Amino acid sequence: MNKNQHIYWAKVEHGEWSLHIAATEKGLAFVGSNHHPIDELAQWAARRKPRYALVQDAARLAPYAKEIIEYLQGERQQFSVAHDLSGTPFQQAVWQALQQIPYGQTASYSDIAAHINNSAAVRAVGAAIGANPLLLTIPCHRVVGKDGKLTGYRGGLPMKTELLKLEKTSVKRSAVHV
Repeated sequence: MNKNQHIYWAKVEHGEWSLHIAATEKGLAFVGSNHHPIDELAQWAARRKPRYALVQDAARLAPYAKEIIEYLQGERQQFSVAHDLSGTPFQQAVWQALQQIPYGQTASYSDIAAHINNSAAVRAVGAAIGANPLLLTIPCHRVVGKDGKLTGYRGGLPMKTELLKLEKTSVKRSAVHV
């Protein structure tokens, strides 16, 4: 097994947050749910990259962890780290659209479907969002129901609520000029 067949992982902890993250040589490949066991990462790896070995390496993941912690502190609104995203062309289009939702704002599933020029594909958009392996960095937490209500999230609705609250608080803080 050569080095390109490794998934490097680490645990990111900050305040009430505890997430497993993983990357390949190409970039960040997985951001886990808050307070979920390593099993979540192991199951994702077994499905998506079955020939890769999981290797714990906090030093290698330090640049990714740094940006995630900055985000959780309300100091970062966009991520600059490389991603290693595997998905269908449709999923890739949806994940690209998610990255266009401004920090501190939300969009509906139908907004995302319209953005990718496929207004009839609202349910498929939901499935693609559910397959997003990069919580936080591909901001699927910013997607809400058409009525504005919170809907499903791989990390659970409490995590989604906290992320949206974090972003709203950060936006308010940055809007205050002294």
